[in-house]
Amino acid sequence: MDENIGTLLVQVSRLLRRRFDERARGIGVTRPQWLVLGLLKLHAGSNQGALAEMLEVEPITLGRMIDRLQEADLVERRADPADRRVWRIFLTGKGERLLDHLRPFGRETLSQALEGVSEADCEHLIATLARVRANLSRKALAEVAVNG
Repeated sequence: MDENIGTLLVQVSRLLRRRFDERARGIGVTRPQWLVLGLLKLHAGSNQGALAEMLEVEPITLGRMIDRLQEADLVERRADPADRRVWRIFLTGKGERLLDHLRPFGRETLSQALEGVSEADCEHLIATLARVRANLSRKALAEVAVNG
């Protein structure tokens, strides 16, 4: 396979996900569930549509995930005071504790991935990837504006 930056990014991303999944599976959570919980930590009270957009999944797919998380008492739905058709999603105490339990898995996975990579190289990699993300985000926004 051609060793270009796109191929390497896809492969590294897949391997990071796989390594994290191996660890998280042992405590009964999937990576997509972990992502939902993590987003709710950052965006408490988001509605299902906003969360689905952030995760780049269909709202119905996220709805099923939230149903399972709610059944496990990891999240709760609360009525939106401004619009009774909308439900706001929040972490429960149990969900917060699960996230606290998962964070070390993420740190350990990243630590394994970066073994032998200097701090300066890590900083340079982060800066480079942030630039690539900004370039692609800016292009996508420009295309929406033109084709809108």
